[in-house]
Amino acid sequence: MTEPALPRSLASRVLATVFAILVMGGLLVMVSIWWNGRQATRQAYDRILVGAANDIAESIRIQAGAPLVDLPVSAFQLLAQAPDDRVFYVVTGPGGDVITGLNEDLHIPTPPREGTGPRFFDADLQGEPARFVQVVRPFVERDFSGPVEIVVGQTLRARTTMLNELMIDAAWPMALAGLVVMLIAWVVLRNALRPLKALTADLARRDPYDLTPMNTDDVPRELQVMLSAMNRFMGRLNGQVEAMRNLISDTAHQLRTPVAAIIVQSENAMQEARGGQGPGRALDKLLARSKSLSTLLDQLLSRALVVHRTDSAARVPVDLREVALEIMERDDHALIAPDCDLRLDIGEAPVMVRADAFSLGEAARNLLNNALSHGQSPVTIGASHAAGEARLWVRDSGPGPAPEITVRLGDRFNRTSQSREQSAGIGLSIVHAVAVAFGGRVAMGREQDGFCAALVLPVAEDAE
Repeated sequence: MTEPALPRSLASRVLATVFAILVMGGLLVMVSIWWNGRQATRQAYDRILVGAANDIAESIRIQAGAPLVDLPVSAFQLLAQAPDDRVFYVVTGPGGDVITGLNEDLHIPTPPREGTGPRFFDADLQGEPARFVQVVRPFVERDFSGPVEIVVGQTLRARTTMLNELMIDAAWPMALAGLVVMLIAWVVLRNALRPLKALTADLARRDPYDLTPMNTDDVPRELQVMLSAMNRFMGRLNGQVEAMRNLISDTAHQLRTPVAAIIVQSENAMQEARGGQGPGRALDKLLARSKSLSTLLDQLLSRALVVHRTDSAARVPVDLREVALEIMERDDHALIAPDCDLRLDIGEAPVMVRADAFSLGEAARNLLNNALSHGQSPVTIGASHAAGEARLWVRDSGPGPAPEITVRLGDRFNRTSQSREQSAGIGLSIVHAVAVAFGGRVAMGREQDGFCAALVLPVAEDAE
């Protein structure tokens, strides 16, 4: 089984990109050098051809009614600047008759005459590409009249050699500069990636349970964005882990007492049955303990689910009136307090917030259960606006707990002296967790009509 290939490192990718840019830039520069060098060499050697042709033209004179050419040495000295090239020249009269020339038997097709200025053209010279110039010198004399045409040509070996030398002379410095740039890029890249190595070492040294935010001081701005996102993720993960730890701790702490009580009551019921007495009293206690345990488990699981959803569920527009109405329609309160008079108080205007509907429903149910268990009838549930805030509230007709107890309501396992084993003290902590998750708070206090507990959240003005 072949091992999967290791992913390419960031350094190799950056260096490969820099190398590709240098290669592409070098190719473009070389093309530019080739083009400009070609133009420069052509202009230089074309001037040699024109100079040689003009020297030959100036040496022509008319003698006995016919043109006579006295070839100048300067013309050959100019052409000798390209010693490896083959040379061609021919001088022809008005009728196309050859006056003199070198390799004059070769047929070089010349373009049609246009004016008297020099004209350049390309053709083959004995199988090699060559460059030619055509110069015309007109004569108007008593015994001779007409143009004399001079064609001088030269192969392209010297031009090609000069162009190659220009390319090589430009390529070596450019290649050396590319190597220097690659070295500089490697050094800069190592310095730029040094913070990443430090972060990697920091993460490697961390305890698996250490989810504290990573330090972003002295970190490049680009890495700060990544670290901020990582710290936010670690914060959410830490919240989930802490919630899981609390759930495990709370479950172990709270289940110990009711389970032990159930065992004791079961043993008492067995002893009463063996003694001939009816086990009615022990079974009543056992049933009460079982109900208490069921309520505890429901609240623990509800709290764990709410904590998870408040961190991961999407915030959507929710009408608090619908939450209160759903609580009324479910009619779960009849199981907790069958004789309680439960009322609904909602207006016509929507009470919109941005939250998770399920979490709000759990918070409202715990507010209601708390009022039914510890308050007095009638109990009213409602939703309203107050001072620019949205409120989901439950009011009972009793006086409520003492002020020193009200301050601590919302803490886990905070029971009043009257609740004893009838409450696990978790319900209001669920309400508090929901309020904090959605940027709100829990408000409790005595009012004219009784004691009111409310989940207060910011109003969603933009919700439709």
